[in-house]
Amino acid sequence: MNKHVNSISARLSLRKPQKESLKILSDIVDIIELGRYDNQALVDELEKIKSLYPSVTDFEREFPSICFALATGVGKTRLMGAFISYLFLSKGIKNFFVLAPNLTIYNKLIQDFTPNTKKYVFKGITEFASFPPVVITGETYEDETGSLFSDEVRINIFNISKINSEVRGGKAPRIKRLSEYIGESYFEYLASLPDLVLLMDESHRYRASAGVKVLNELKPILGLELTATPQVESGTRTIPFNNVIYSYPLHKAMEDGFVKEPAVATRENFNSSQYSEEQLERLKLDDGILVHEETKVELEVYARQNHLPIVKPFVLIVAQDTTHAGKLMDIIQSESFFEGRYRNKVITVHSNQSGQEKDETIQELMQLENPASETEIVIHVNMLKEGWDVTNLYTIIPLRAANSKTLVEQSIGRGLRLPYGKRTGVEAVDRLTIIAHDRFQEIVDEANNPNSIIRSGVYIGKDIAKEQKQAVTSVPKIEQSIVQQVQAQVSAIPTSTGESKQVQTEDVKSVYELAQRKLQAYEHLPSSKYLATGDVKRQLVEEIRTEYLVNQLDLFPEQTTALVEQVVEALVEKTIQHSIDIPRIVVQPVGELTWGYHPFSLETSSVNLQPVAEHILIQHLRTHTREILQRNNTQANEERLEDYLISSLIDYPDISYDDHAELLYNLSNQMVKHLQSYLPDDNAVRNVLQYNQRRLAELIHTQMKEHYYETAAAYEVHVSKGFTTFKPVSYTTLLNEGVRPFRQPVEDKSRIRSMVFGGFIKCLYPEQKFDSDSERQFAVICENDPNVDKWFKPLAEHFKIYYNQSNAYEPDFVVETKTNKFICEIKKEKEMEDSVVQAKARAVVEWCTYASKHELEHGGKEWSYLLIPHSNVQENMTIEGLKSRYLFRA
Repeated sequence: MNKHVNSISARLSLRKPQKESLKILSDIVDIIELGRYDNQALVDELEKIKSLYPSVTDFEREFPSICFALATGVGKTRLMGAFISYLFLSKGIKNFFVLAPNLTIYNKLIQDFTPNTKKYVFKGITEFASFPPVVITGETYEDETGSLFSDEVRINIFNISKINSEVRGGKAPRIKRLSEYIGESYFEYLASLPDLVLLMDESHRYRASAGVKVLNELKPILGLELTATPQVESGTRTIPFNNVIYSYPLHKAMEDGFVKEPAVATRENFNSSQYSEEQLERLKLDDGILVHEETKVELEVYARQNHLPIVKPFVLIVAQDTTHAGKLMDIIQSESFFEGRYRNKVITVHSNQSGQEKDETIQELMQLENPASETEIVIHVNMLKEGWDVTNLYTIIPLRAANSKTLVEQSIGRGLRLPYGKRTGVEAVDRLTIIAHDRFQEIVDEANNPNSIIRSGVYIGKDIAKEQKQAVTSVPKIEQSIVQQVQAQVSAIPTSTGESKQVQTEDVKSVYELAQRKLQAYEHLPSSKYLATGDVKRQLVEEIRTEYLVNQLDLFPEQTTALVEQVVEALVEKTIQHSIDIPRIVVQPVGELTWGYHPFSLETSSVNLQPVAEHILIQHLRTHTREILQRNNTQANEERLEDYLISSLIDYPDISYDDHAELLYNLSNQMVKHLQSYLPDDNAVRNVLQYNQRRLAELIHTQMKEHYYETAAAYEVHVSKGFTTFKPVSYTTLLNEGVRPFRQPVEDKSRIRSMVFGGFIKCLYPEQKFDSDSERQFAVICENDPNVDKWFKPLAEHFKIYYNQSNAYEPDFVVETKTNKFICEIKKEKEMEDSVVQAKARAVVEWCTYASKHELEHGGKEWSYLLIPHSNVQENMTIEGLKSRYLFRA
């Protein structure tokens, strides 16, 4: 496979369908001649492509144009970034024209192609790090003429709908009007470029518009089309594209877990004929809010359990027209709609908006994924179209008349993207719910249709290749040092027969790897210093020599013995000098164990659950799985409202009613008071508790675990290992960007986690990865401090420090100075007092106490724990200076 395909796929973390699309592009540009085309040349290039991909029967343009049909949510914009990167790196192409079908996608594309933005498409492409492509837009091209004569990559982003509006009445679009600076129109300038490549986002929108005729006149050397629906609707007919080279349908994206599972919701035994249109609409609104609030709780529980950012979901209401949208806005802002609690949490979006109102709405839409956004409901008019690229849309209430096929294909397309980038296994987090009481059966039938996008899809081109993960291995410096030292000492050892056999580097490495494995059996010694005793070294030599001779069938055993002796001598010396002894300490409780939960204030701000009149049925469209939001009817009414929660909480195995009754009632009372603060009466509170008993209990239990403690009458300490051998570290990234000097500041700090740093003198590994720039600066401190002998970022295997029943702590750094050893943690300043951070710190301090006692008994050094706020990590500091301020004492 082309090296650029592998490199770009790894740097941009492309998914399987994206990488396969990039591979197809590389095949195409290698077989066709990119340039100007007459009619015969176009026929010839079509035949070349058809020979590899028979599905391409017509370019449908006056230039070679191929379509990649990828399901919504798979990542077409990132694929555009990959296409541009590949064409630049492999073919030197520098001019690109990206076409958007509407203003929403246009604005999104500009943002995603702009450096230092959240979804920047070229993150990881080192060739664009210092000199990113120049982005030229429909508003800025007249001001960018100075860059036209530079040597940078230029990406022109234009909105086809604006061009369409400008050509009405036979007028020339503004892009075709004369520019005095360049002596021709900008359009003529683009058309004259010898390497212009056209990228068409949502290309099914460009087949029947007047403005699209302009595209042929641009004379691009290649057209790349991307769409989720490679077809044109003409009356009642559906006309498929003839240039689709690759297809990855929605049902495949669902099977592979790249998008949410769509589900349709109604009420059990629901009969829409019993409701007027107005009543039905209000019912769907009420039930949509019910589903939304329950989803919000599930999302918070999942985030807290997995220490992830909390995702705040929103509801999309699809209105019939602007008048209807206004009526819906009045309903939601009224006191009768859940006591007016959503009055300031709803916005309307429609095509009649203009000026400041339009700008403010677009800005609000762009902020929807931000948890700080107040918006929870968006009313949309005829806007079930492409380009709304959000991950936190979880509930859709379609109130606009549409056939079932449109509802299935368009509605779910707007909310399929996953907030965490992959499925979680939690239904509520992985599900998009469509509230469709009156259309429930129609939508289910459409989803079960063999031709439905959920059930079937056409594979065009090649099958998806199975892609192996690649890792970069950083070998401990001790290995490099030993191999070099031994190689120099035993370059040619004479045998007893007088012959001399050249010792190869591979031989030295083989003996070293065997010795390293054998050394692990000696980790039970009190420290690595005990390896230097004569008996231990002799035993190591004999074990290694015997196994090596058996495996290698060496004809010169005396030479092998000399080699093994040299490797063992060097290994023992370097292990003592150039590693850090980390004892393995097992702390076992002795006597009676006391455990429980510290009192705390319950976090309830995300809970806004609503009463339910009847059971709500949710059916997953693809898997047929059903879920019913209903009250637990097997349980009698509780006298105290708190008892609904208590009865669920005591089902958890780590909660004892007898021991924790006071805390359980305190927390349950906090939740009940919160519900009473916004619900009209206790009957409504009881309803919410009955329907959401499990969800609310889980939310309380999740927060309780953050305040868990356990103590024993005494602890028995056993040191099972005195040291741990160092092994190679594998990073899930590639080093194609090159190893970055660790002293070099990073401008785009969001990219640090994807970088590999090197150039260390005192670090025990030649390369390291950092989670933040503060960690990089701490490494600079370690390297600058003359009192520091060695340091590294430990692996999970180096420590077994448990701060609660099941979770182990993994330190950021281990540092050894001339007099002490330190475990160092860099934390955001606002997290310093976090309960989990404090629990970890107490556990580490306890470990340091036992580790210090063990080491001092065997000639070692004292251990300490430094908990350092990130804002105070500065390169002019020393470890002793940090110790004086941030030594943690339990």
